[in-house]
Amino acid sequence: MNRIQDMGFLILFSFFSLLYRKPDYEFVLAFLLCLCFCSIGYVTENSRRHLIVGLILISSSLLLPRLCLFFPAIFYIFFMDHLYIPVSAGGILCCYHIVSADKNRILLFLWIFLLTVLSFCLQRRTEISEKLEQKLMKLRDDSTEKNLLLSEKNRMLVEKQNSEIYAATLKERNRIAREIHDNVGHLLSRSILLTGAAKAVNKESALNSVLENLDLSLNQAMTSIRTSVHDLHDDSINLKEAVIGLTSEFQFCPVTLNYDMGYEVPKEIKYCFISIIKESLSNISRHSSATEAYITLREHPSLYQLCIEDNGKTSGSSDKMEGHVSSDSHSRGIGLSNMKDRVESLKGTLQITTDNGFRLFITIPKEQE
Repeated sequence: MNRIQDMGFLILFSFFSLLYRKPDYEFVLAFLLCLCFCSIGYVTENSRRHLIVGLILISSSLLLPRLCLFFPAIFYIFFMDHLYIPVSAGGILCCYHIVSADKNRILLFLWIFLLTVLSFCLQRRTEISEKLEQKLMKLRDDSTEKNLLLSEKNRMLVEKQNSEIYAATLKERNRIAREIHDNVGHLLSRSILLTGAAKAVNKESALNSVLENLDLSLNQAMTSIRTSVHDLHDDSINLKEAVIGLTSEFQFCPVTLNYDMGYEVPKEIKYCFISIIKESLSNISRHSSATEAYITLREHPSLYQLCIEDNGKTSGSSDKMEGHVSSDSHSRGIGLSNMKDRVESLKGTLQITTDNGFRLFITIPKEQE
């Protein structure tokens, strides 16, 4: 846009020559030729084409002398392509026309010379401005790209830190569970045995009620500790690591795992998904001709999803194939029955399709956590 303005100003300044010359057809034709050349110079970026057309136009001034009045606008295109030799040739030809003029030679020479200098200055200013603008755009793009990369690295770092914290938490839960089981549990067991022995050898009726209450309290404490240890152990299971372990040990065909779930998954759903994945991988290895398998675990705002699929075909009878034939045949399989029971106990749904390979799709609502 700046170049259009520059060429427009130069052409407009060339019209000031009408102050001492009358407009005629030759002037109008020279203006149109200059306007066409400036348009070509702006639309196309081929410097060779600019040179050829510009030289033809300058040479045409031998037949159309009024064209020299618009030489500054033509020189602007040459300055833009750094073609200074054609500018020198045009300047010599322009001086020839000025010398051949019948009047106002000095004024005409000064006017064209000043417009030529102005043309060079405008072109340099616009060129520097465009370079600075391009540099600014590049700097802005690089800055935006770096910010995006930093944001992505920060996000990955936060996810890694969260994963490490979660793993450390699970490890600590396991340690606490083992400590309680190995130390407190054994001490309580010994206390229960000693209380039972004391009850067996006790001969004083006054101590019977005390020993009974002590035995009852110790058994209640043992039950509470056993429940707490089991809960800690269940909560310390990492679903992602468990599934990765199952897929890494599966040697029948490559398994692609897509895991997109949060850290806090209910233990019932963890055990459900782990057992179903185990059974499905076992069925694939025994009954499928698959060359690829896919496991997707995804958490949505209101439900959990598990999808297991392969590209194999049914082999063997329907009684053997628990998961690769119709739904009626599936219902007779023990493995599939266990899957259905687990999913239904969590009020979820299980769908199986065998159109293009085996596909098992499970959804469990979150409100049943």
